Amino acid sequence: MEIGIDSFVAAVPDALTGANLSPQDRVAHLLEEIQLADEVGLDVFGIGEHHRAEFLDSAPETLLAAAAALTQQIRLTSAVTVLSAHDPVRVFQQFATIDLISRGRAEMVVGRGSFIEAFPLFGLELEDYDAIFAEKLELLLELRENARFHWAGRFRPRLEGQPVYPRPSQEKLPIWLGVGGTPASFARAGELGLPLMVAIIGGQPRRFRPLIDLYRQAAEEAGHRSESLRVGIHALGYVADTDQQAADEFFPGYAQSFTEIGKERGWGPVTRSHYETLRGDMGAMLVSEPERVAEKILAFDEVLGGISRLTFQMSIASLPHNNRMRAIELLGTKVALLVRGEIKREVLVS
Repeated sequence: MEIGIDSFVAAVPDALTGANLSPQDRVAHLLEEIQLADEVGLDVFGIGEHHRAEFLDSAPETLLAAAAALTQQIRLTSAVTVLSAHDPVRVFQQFATIDLISRGRAEMVVGRGSFIEAFPLFGLELEDYDAIFAEKLELLLELRENARFHWAGRFRPRLEGQPVYPRPSQEKLPIWLGVGGTPASFARAGELGLPLMVAIIGGQPRRFRPLIDLYRQAAEEAGHRSESLRVGIHALGYVADTDQQAADEFFPGYAQSFTEIGKERGWGPVTRSHYETLRGDMGAMLVSEPERVAEKILAFDEVLGGISRLTFQMSIASLPHNNRMRAIELLGTKVALLVRGEIKREVLVS
């Protein structure tokens, strides 16, 4: 199983210290975090895409390109690319270029995003929400297979054999489909045979098992081999030296962020009791000391029928840079090693 980190490059005052970094410093810290993740052996680092004041990730491709030049081993991905808002030709060119800079370490997770700001910003109609995404995903997958072809659709000028370059270093640039809780999205990923990235940020992970089974069933019915399928989980998480330290450090920023988001979506304020439920054995949050976090990751793997990747979203809590750096160190030197060791042991036993 691959273990990694996703960042939205949050640019809000630190909930623990009250410090408010300049955008320049926050981006510099992000690159330091990616370098450390590479050094401690984490598998992947993803950068989201939002078009809001509290995040600095509206151009993830630029940040990923900078990270590609500073790292050696870690895979670099979007988390997610809001494909509806972009021209698939340009998206493919940007990620192919990142792949060349990184010598074959680029990936992308494409989705529709959990916010709608991109639609009015780029002149899109919300009534076309699904149709735009379906068409652009179809074009992106065709671009991955062929440098030159003919294509026509509703939302982009036609292609009449114009070549699309550069081509990536990898023979087939990895494209994951990012989903929330919509059954049709899980089925679409299966029908297309794409790896699936599931955002589980609340509730109980086991609730997603029927949807993941739907993904696998749709893939089988479409003729895709089961061994080619991959399931990834994007989860809220944070690691510290002790359980209490992790809980106390992550809560203020988490509560601040999700209470603000909740005002837009009709949710109530975040409470400490609800937070502790999410941190519990059945909850979706991975906030604790290394051994307990590793145990919960393995529990996710079992309850969801096997997962290939798990990425931690900790930037939503706007933690101090030193705290994030320590968490990254613990993820690479302890959590990932514990998870890989247990999975290897289970394979040998079986």
